[in-house]
Amino acid sequence: MKYLMLTYGNREMWESLLTEDFAAEIAKQDAFNQRYRQTGELLSAYGLADAAMAKIVGRRDGQPAVTDGPYLETKEYIASLYVLDCESEQRAHEIAADMPWADHHPAEVWPILHEAFDSGSAGE
Repeated sequence: MKYLMLTYGNREMWESLLTEDFAAEIAKQDAFNQRYRQTGELLSAYGLADAAMAKIVGRRDGQPAVTDGPYLETKEYIASLYVLDCESEQRAHEIAADMPWADHHPAEVWPILHEAFDSGSAGE
């Protein structure tokens, strides 16, 4: 079964990382990504830009309407997302608990109930 795993962050969290520690923290995340990519359980992983770069897109008079956003009611926002393919929910939880920052920044794990298309067939 597939699972969506979300991590959260905020500007304060990123700014608290010491410059000299940043490369080591990224290396830990890269090692995590490689480990689960090699097992076939990590299908994809994406780090998102700061929330200040996100936009709200709708439609007005049949045309795209783009505004600054998002307008969150929380100080944290989605920092990264992962798509897992695991034999069980328990296994998805084990992988989430293995995230390098899980001691202080837990991840959300959501079962994916419907898949519109397989990412390998996109655009075919």
